[in-house]
Amino acid sequence: MAGTHQINRNFVLCIEDRDCDDLQKGKVYIVLKDQDAESEDNLRVMDESGEDYLYPRAYFVPIDLPNEAKSAIGAES
Repeated sequence: MAGTHQINRNFVLCIEDRDCDDLQKGKVYIVLKDQDAESEDNLRVMDESGEDYLYPRAYFVPIDLPNEAKSAIGAES
């Protein structure tokens, strides 16, 4: 999928981790923009493995983080 995702960071809170060993319910994750994934109701998320994978959009809710929180998780804009 070369060129379909770019660094444009948004943040989500995981509300479901069913059948996903690399997600933790209640944790904040970085989302990478991926229009192809989003058109199929998925999100490209940086998970616990440190890699980005596709997960169902329904497993997350979008959140806004203050700059201090972004810095704390190493995700400055």
